[in-house]
Formats: sequence, structure tokens, C-alpha cells
Amino acid sequence: MKIKSVLLVALMLVSVHVVAKNDKESQASDREVWTELCYKIAQPILENMSKGELQKNMNLELSPTWDGRDKRVAYMEAFGRLMAGISPWLALPDDESKEGRMRKQLRDWAISSYKNAVNPDSPDCLLWEGPTQILVDAAYIAESFMRAPEATWNRLDPITKQRYIDRFIGLRVIRPAYNNWLLFRAMTEAFLLSIGEKADMYALTVAVNKINEWYLSDGWYSDGPEFALDYYNSYVIHPMYVEVLEVCEANKFSTPVSVSLGVKRMQRFNTFIERLISPEGTYPAFGRSVVYRMGAFQSMALAAWKYGLPEDLKNGQIRSALTAVMKNMFSVEGNFDNENFLKLGFVGHQPNLANYYTNNGSLYMTSLVYLPLGLPADHPFWSDPAEDWTSRKAWKGERFPIDGHISLRR
Repeated sequence: MKIKSVLLVALMLVSVHVVAKNDKESQASDREVWTELCYKIAQPILENMSKGELQKNMNLELSPTWDGRDKRVAYMEAFGRLMAGISPWLALPDDESKEGRMRKQLRDWAISSYKNAVNPDSPDCLLWEGPTQILVDAAYIAESFMRAPEATWNRLDPITKQRYIDRFIGLRVIRPAYNNWLLFRAMTEAFLLSIGEKADMYALTVAVNKINEWYLSDGWYSDGPEFALDYYNSYVIHPMYVEVLEVCEANKFSTPVSVSLGVKRMQRFNTFIERLISPEGTYPAFGRSVVYRMGAFQSMALAAWKYGLPEDLKNGQIRSALTAVMKNMFSVEGNFDNENFLKLGFVGHQPNLANYYTNNGSLYMTSLVYLPLGLPADHPFWSDPAEDWTSRKAWKGERFPIDGHISLRR
């Protein structure tokens, strides 16, 4: 009997070890899914642009209802949106792992690309004058600098830095639309303020005041005077508002909303957006700009990376939910062309879903979901056990948190 008991205990210990090993492999595989897909998305943009060949080699795809604006806006859209999402990942220290080698390669390409973007002698100098659209994507470039200066801004030479400063100042001639575009102007000004340059304080004042006035309640902002039910609260409003507020607070510039309140509003929105992920790992395609794909979860990705998640959301839960959506979305044929540039669509190739302002450079908004890659692999976001997300628990008849209205006006 003693021998049988010893054997039984040994078998149990082996089982526990195998389960623990499988858990670790599963957790590692989530990060591998993210890094492999992020590299696939980033490589064609950054490798080409680092050599001054993006505008020569990128296969442009314009919306079937394209409004005729200068199509060269596509290159700034692709670069700015991509870098705003991946710059925190590039800030991690170098190592000899497969991920580390990919990360270093992307960072090297990115620094050369940043230089080419403002070098008038480069074939890939971006379009810095003309269409108002350039204000939008200059803001994402500024955001990439603010999110990870050690991997971006601090690695640039003085001439390149001055060129960016001059370009951002030059954007003041653009009159932003009276909606989320106020934040694009505010973002470039906040960046200038963050590096000790003179900022347009009036533009910052208008943006922080109007966005607050457009707060509706329950974590939702109106996009201008009218409410639009779409994902712009995540694409733009919550992330940029919080980041602008942080710079203002650090520079003792008065705002109607504290950073703390801005984050609380974002977290309430994140609680809602997490519940939109179905038990199968999909989410509804409603509103404008659905072709921005996983950019719909930027606010949640930002919270996971920088602010922590809302109380009722766990790291393993969010990681599992976003990984499931990522797999479902990018396992469908048609998301990429033969050179791995993104193609118009929500899941696969669906050009009819593109708005009049959309080109395939616009689609790199999907990169904004990769902010948690800026966390090291041993961070709880990556190392905590996988968990079911809210709708999966709900539809399995399991216990899940009750929800209700929260104002958060003050």
C-alpha cells in the first residue's frame, strides 16, 4: 500500500508539473502571437521607409469613395499610427531572444525612418504641408515620442529633432475640425511643451475644455456637439485626452479635469468595451472607421500598459480576450497583400467598408493594440493564468460582475 501511495503522489506531482508547464507555454504563446503579428504588420513599413523606399514600394489602396485629397497622406498615416502603437515595445532592453532580435531590428529601422520622415533630401520625406489630414498623423508621431522617448526622440540627432519641432509648429496654420480633431492639435502642442518648447496654450485650453464639455457620462465622450456611436472614444479621445492632461499637469498648466478623473473615465469605458467582446472572441463592426480593426481596443491596451486595468478586469482575462480577437481577425485571408501591406477591410479584404477618407495607410491604427508589448514578458499581464472574459463567463452561466451607470462628471 505504501508503494502504491508513493507512486500515486509521484504521478500527481508529474501531472501538476505538466499542467504548470503547459500553462507557461500557453502564456508564452499569447505573447508570441502578438509579437509575430506586430512584426508582420510593422516590417513592410519600417524596412522600406528606413531605406527611403516606402513611397516607391508601398502598394496604396484607396477607398472606393476616396474624396480626392493628396494620396501621399497615406505614408504619414501608416508611419505615425504604427509608431504610436509599437514605440513602448521598442523601448524594452535588448536581448538575444527571437523577440529581442525582432524588436531591435524594428527599432533600428524606426530611427532611420524618423529621420527620413523630415529630411527634405529623402524620397520618404513625408507630406508636411497641404491637406488638413496631416495634422492627424503628425499627432500620432508626437504621441509615439511621448510614449517612449528613450526608444524614439532621445535617439534622434539635433538636426532631426529641430526639423520635427519646426514641422509641428508649422501645423498651426491648420484649422482642426470641431470634434476629436481638437486633440490632434493639442497632442502636438503637448509634445512641444513636454520637451521645453513654447506651446500654443490657447489651443491646449480649447481642447481640454471642450473635450470635458463633451463628456456625456458612463465613460463616453461625444465626438463634438453630436454623439456618434463608434470606436472613436478608443481610437482617439480617451488615450489622447489622458496623455495631454498628463503633460499639462506635469507643467502646472490648469485643466478642468485631473489626470486621475480622466483615467477613471477611460477605465469605465474599458469596462464597457471589454463586454463587447463575444464569447467566441469577436466584436461588433459598428460606426465609422471599422477598418481600423484592433485600434478599437487602444484605450484598454493603454490602461494595461501604463495605468493598470479596472478593478473588475484581470490581466489574464484581457490578454486572453484580445488574443482571441486577434487570432479570429487575422486568420482570415485578405488582411494583407502579397508584400504584407494591410488591405482595406475589417476582417479580410472588404474595401466597401472604407470611408471616403480611408486608405490602407489609415489601417495601421490597428497597431495601437500592441501597447502591452511594452511590458516585459514576466509582467502579470503576460504571466498571469488565462481567464475567461466577461461575456464568456456570462454565456456559460458563471459568476460575473454586475454592471451599472457611473457618472464621473467630477
